[in-house]
Amino acid sequence: MKYARLAVGLCCLYGVPALASIEWETPQGDLKLYGDVEFNVDVASKKRQLTSTKTQAVKDFDASDINRWDVNGRILIGLDGRRNMANNYAGFSVQPLADLGGKMNLDDADFYFGQQDNWQLKLGRYEAYDMFPLGQDTFIEYSGNTANDIYDDGFGYIYMMKEARGRSSSGGAIQLQKELGEVKLELNTMIKDGTTLFYDDTYHGYKLKNDKNVIYLRPVVSWRNDDISVATAMESNVIKDAYGYYDSNGKWQDQSKRTGYGLTMSWNSESDWRKAGDGALVNLSVAYMDAEEEKDFTVGTNINWQGFSVGYIFANNDIKHFNPNAENPIDLVGKYKIHTVHTSYLIPNVMDMDNFNIYLGAYWSQLDRDKSQGDGTENRYGARVRFKYFF
Repeated sequence: MKYARLAVGLCCLYGVPALASIEWETPQGDLKLYGDVEFNVDVASKKRQLTSTKTQAVKDFDASDINRWDVNGRILIGLDGRRNMANNYAGFSVQPLADLGGKMNLDDADFYFGQQDNWQLKLGRYEAYDMFPLGQDTFIEYSGNTANDIYDDGFGYIYMMKEARGRSSSGGAIQLQKELGEVKLELNTMIKDGTTLFYDDTYHGYKLKNDKNVIYLRPVVSWRNDDISVATAMESNVIKDAYGYYDSNGKWQDQSKRTGYGLTMSWNSESDWRKAGDGALVNLSVAYMDAEEEKDFTVGTNINWQGFSVGYIFANNDIKHFNPNAENPIDLVGKYKIHTVHTSYLIPNVMDMDNFNIYLGAYWSQLDRDKSQGDGTENRYGARVRFKYFF
């Protein structure tokens, strides 16, 4: 180890810069140690289902409470390493998390290598290209569910091209990137237990059996210049009969055929808005999931300017079939519309510290069932104060 130095890097979390890091130069490359604190004070309405005797997806939630009051958060410690040669490079990243529940978790843990401004291969736990950016997404719980491992019958599903994006609880991924000037090609391959997408391994009222791991392919083509970025992608499981259930006649029903499509566009009023914090950012995203006996469509837009963010998301679910013999029979066949408005505001440089920020966030969401399928409307809401400290 030659020497250590204090360096300032750019952390683009919610569009706000600045975390300090300590870096070392070694004969095998550079090491960087950094971290951040993220603590939240929340209040949110009960996330009950539209039609069900079960009222909450989170196991430790007290369903008798009308509102949820909570203090939560985590501390992240990150260690990155990278060695640059004339044309080649290799590196790694590991980010353990300590949460307020007393548990140790993990954000990223990946290894990558490639050629400068050409190609890269990455393996491990990470997130691939964001096909549904939410801007300054301080607090959005929604009526339903939005990401991997938390699809739950009866809550509605806000599909956002995240099923194969990464950070799964049951598997890892391999990613190949290729740069062609302003165009970037990305192929993310995720291998995991596909039933972990669904809460309690249940889909449409059927208990799923995992026969083999799924393999998701998620190709992304993106283009970016100083002001505009556009990306299109799809994600699809290519393993047939990976998971499913046996019906009342003993016949196997494959539930693992899932293919999603997405398009996202962004416009920056200033190319350096992330550094200056003064420019405007506008995002528009569309996603569509073609699943077994279910179709899901989502469109969302948000505007971020001068530390203020506001957005709207619309989702439509069309469920063709639900198990009539479920333990708690629920007629969930039909269409569901979900409307969500979210907003947040950044208070930067608290106490004159450029690494200490406070975010104020809130959302309102409504899940509305097709009247032809029966009456049912639920309103949900929440607010958060987030304390964010970089070190």
